[in-house]
Amino acid sequence: MTRAGGPGSEAPRDRHAFGSRRLRALVLGAGDRPQVVEEWERQAAMVAEHVDIVLVDFEGTSTIEDSTADFVLVLGGDGSILRSARQMGSNQLPVLGVNLGKLGFLAGINPEQLSTVLPLIASGDCKVVEHLMFECSLVEHGRLVETRLGLNEVVIHAGPPFSLLRVNFSVDGELATTYSCDGLIISTPVGSTAHSLSAGGPILRQDLQAFVICPISPHTLTVRPIVDSADRIFEMTVTAPNIGTTLVVDGRTMGTITAGSKVVVKRAPQRFSMIEVASRSYYRTLRDKLGWAGTIAEMRTEPQK
Repeated sequence: MTRAGGPGSEAPRDRHAFGSRRLRALVLGAGDRPQVVEEWERQAAMVAEHVDIVLVDFEGTSTIEDSTADFVLVLGGDGSILRSARQMGSNQLPVLGVNLGKLGFLAGINPEQLSTVLPLIASGDCKVVEHLMFECSLVEHGRLVETRLGLNEVVIHAGPPFSLLRVNFSVDGELATTYSCDGLIISTPVGSTAHSLSAGGPILRQDLQAFVICPISPHTLTVRPIVDSADRIFEMTVTAPNIGTTLVVDGRTMGTITAGSKVVVKRAPQRFSMIEVASRSYYRTLRDKLGWAGTIAEMRTEPQK
């Protein structure tokens, strides 16, 4: 097993577990989706042939932050993987995602591939790619209310009565600009193909160490998304928020934004780890998942005259 990622990617986790002994796995997924439970019932016996199943949790209620498992098998889509990242908290185990959803940028294999992929992982014929995570802190009148770990994005939504917001955006304590917009997104590379993409943001290769700052429907046409180093600290305040202005982290409400609120986003010490087996190129994944128009022209060598 090899590791790839940004600074500090050679993490102190036991790198000899894959291929050196029988692996222990957690199985997670969204149990409210019938196809998840059905697929697990179909695959459970096969999975047990290759790894020891420590826990099966399709309700998201088990405390797994102290688990000694070697990896997590997630059945579902990208939403299920985001939930597993929240559930693991500070103990981010490598994740193998089986796509039972729609796009599945993070869920890298389909159910039919699982019986082929598991033996490769058990033998150590795989790599673990680590991705940037963030900490989002909500501060009210100088008092820390909550800090939340995230993988995809932080969003300030205008909310009802849906008038434009003026969002002061600072980098490392220096005011960068004041956005007039319907909201503001700070996204990781993993999250760059989610809400940020639909708001007009760029796609970042998932192992980059950077954040995307993307305003939602900015009032000034010259305002464009920007990309900055993950080593920066980003702060946002809203001088006159709407009654319903809301802070959302990875699709879940974190709190209501008031005139006394400050949102702070920075790199988290944890890194999200994905297990990769098949040699599937980054751009091939984008073509398949995003349905990019057009076809790849065949290269033809014309005979010289």
